[in-house]
This record gives sequence, structure tokens and C-alpha cells, in this order.
Amino acid sequence: MATAAAAAAMEEPDVVNGRDVVSWVASGVVLWSTAFLLVRALFPKRSYDFCNRAVSTMHAVAAVCLACLSVDDWSCPVCPLAAASSPRQMKALAVTLAYMVYDAACCHLNGDTRLDNAVHHLVSIVGIGAGLAYQRCGTEMVASMLVTEMSSPLLHLREMLKELGVRDTELNLLVDVLFAATFSAARMGVGPYLTYVTVTADNPILIKAMATGLQLVSAYWFLRILRMVRYKLAGKKKPTPAKLAAAAAN
Repeated sequence: MATAAAAAAMEEPDVVNGRDVVSWVASGVVLWSTAFLLVRALFPKRSYDFCNRAVSTMHAVAAVCLACLSVDDWSCPVCPLAAASSPRQMKALAVTLAYMVYDAACCHLNGDTRLDNAVHHLVSIVGIGAGLAYQRCGTEMVASMLVTEMSSPLLHLREMLKELGVRDTELNLLVDVLFAATFSAARMGVGPYLTYVTVTADNPILIKAMATGLQLVSAYWFLRILRMVRYKLAGKKKPTPAKLAAAAAN
């Protein structure tokens, strides 16, 4: 009896207080901002964008791990649909919401005013915020977080390699291809299915709209990535000036 009571006391509460969610998000914003300042201090010669991408990579890894840990049944990772969010799911979503607030501010301070980036931040912040406010759709939203963040480390790695001077190499091409493959499989393979089950389930209209908006942003980026891969592969086939000079010398 005592053992059972102790185990029950250690279980997470079924209902999360709204003030706890606000506290998690606020603490998360401070955490990500502090991480950025630490990276800037550790790498003073690196650019603002490089340091921000380092923090973004940390978040992507953390988000994927938290999303995996919040899945109760891997035989059906998107079950149950339109259900109450578990405390574990809400904590995972709060971490990502805090990061999105930090990243939106960071991009604004760096003068990054691209429309697609602004829409991405807006859709993510409003969508995750609505899910936390409703305390519903945790399954769908955590699955979406896993899918969208899966390719992020490769995205940031390819840009960081450029600043490190790694351009037009086999490594650079490999990272580009792996990023394109992971993004395409996750966002254009699994993504449309997640959007469909979210829209057809008994979810609030705001959640459905944000899921659709995120998928549209993903489709736009997918088309840009296709053009990037075609350019890279076409450039790989063309002889470079160095190769032409070597051939002429022989």
C-alpha cells in the first residue's frame, strides 16, 4: 500500500496549470537566450548567424528527443487524436514555443525580414500557443514537432560549414543531399498525413488552420530545396576551371 501510494505520488498530474505553462515558456526563452550569449562568448570570431544556428541545432536535437520521449505507444505514435495533452507533451511543446519566440526575436534583431521565415514563426507560435492553451492535440503537435525538426540539424550544419570555409566539396554536397532527402521524406512524406489527420479530427479550427499553414510553408521550402539540389548536381557535372586547367596541362 505504501509503495503504491508513493508510486502514485510520483506520477505526473493529469491537469497542467496555466501558470506552469507560462513559467515553462518564460524560462525557456531565458534558457535559449542564455545559450546564445554563451555561444557568442565561446566563439567571438563567428558571426551572429553562426551562433544562432548553433543554438538552433541544440533545440532541434532537444525537440526530437522530447518528442520521442512523449510518445506513449510506438505501435501507434499518432494515437489518440484530438485528445487531451499529457504533461510530458505540454512540456515538450513549451520548450519549442520558447525557442520559436527566441528565434523570432533573434532573426528580427539580425535584420532577417524574409516573408517565409516570418510566416513560419507566426504559424508555429500561434499554433503551439493555441495547443497549450486548449491543452489538446498534444499527440498531433508533438508528432509535427518531430517531423519538422528532424531535418533541422542538417539544415544548420550546411550553413555553418559554409562559414567554416567548406564549400564545393564532397562533404558539402553530402550534407546538402542528406538534408534534402530528410526534409523531403519528413515534411512531404509524413507531413501531409499528419496535416490530414489533424484537419479531419475533432480539433479546434485554429489548430487545423495552423497545421495547414505549416504544411504550405513546408511545400514552398520543398520546391526551393529541389531547385537547390538540381543546381548542385548540375554544377557537379560541369568541369570546373581547375579541372580544365589540369586537363590542359596534361
